[in-house]
Amino acid sequence: MASDTSSTRHDGRAVLVTGGSGGIGAAVARAFAQHGDRVAVHYGRSAQKAEAVRDSLAGEGHVLVQADLARPDEVRLAVDSAAERLGRLDVLVNNAGVFLAHPPLSTSYEDWQATWSQTLATNLIGAANATFCAIPHLRAAGGGAVVNVSSRGAFRGEPNCPAYAASKAGMNAFGQSMALVLAPHHISVGTVAPGFVQTEMAREVLDGAAGDAVRAQSPFGRVAEPEEVAAAVLWLASPGARFASGTIIDVNGASYLRT
Repeated sequence: MASDTSSTRHDGRAVLVTGGSGGIGAAVARAFAQHGDRVAVHYGRSAQKAEAVRDSLAGEGHVLVQADLARPDEVRLAVDSAAERLGRLDVLVNNAGVFLAHPPLSTSYEDWQATWSQTLATNLIGAANATFCAIPHLRAAGGGAVVNVSSRGAFRGEPNCPAYAASKAGMNAFGQSMALVLAPHHISVGTVAPGFVQTEMAREVLDGAAGDAVRAQSPFGRVAEPEEVAAAVLWLASPGARFASGTIIDVNGASYLRT
């Protein structure tokens, strides 16, 4: 969706990417930096990985921010710090998330409760809080974009990780609600819903016995590269995509088609 032409280059934007220390988040950070934007790379615990991502970014002025997204006070501090250190905030990418197995038929009730609490607190409430805290900064910048990274699992279901699927379905609904609220303030809200992506998080599955079956789900015979998801995020954050606010873009190689 994104190209290298000058018409899609938006110099000087300030972008906060949550979960930017690896995988999709790192690819998203690099995509914005390559287009001349300055990026705040958020991380939870992987400081060294986040530093490596920041140092790999094209251009200058990139920063790191740390927060446990399940802690509302830390979310507020991270968003405000990103805006202060970048001088403004034009784009928020809600990418951070956890994917924790908890099969309903073999998980203890205690582990079930803990997994649901952690997953919703990070994936859904954390993204909602980051968006809430970013709104004043986006309005002060005269508008901008929020892009959420959801999942194919929000539509297809995740039988071994139902809390993950529920959190992403909630993110889809949240994003569309915010699209309605924020449009009068020149802020677009879009969502990208990837299927399996070639990241460290998915390595165990993709390199294991089920890997070939997962790749065969797509008629392309493979899973997505992080850069392909990043391209969709970059487009949704662009001024040219403003009127696509409320959109959910599937990036799953036609492995799951919905109407």
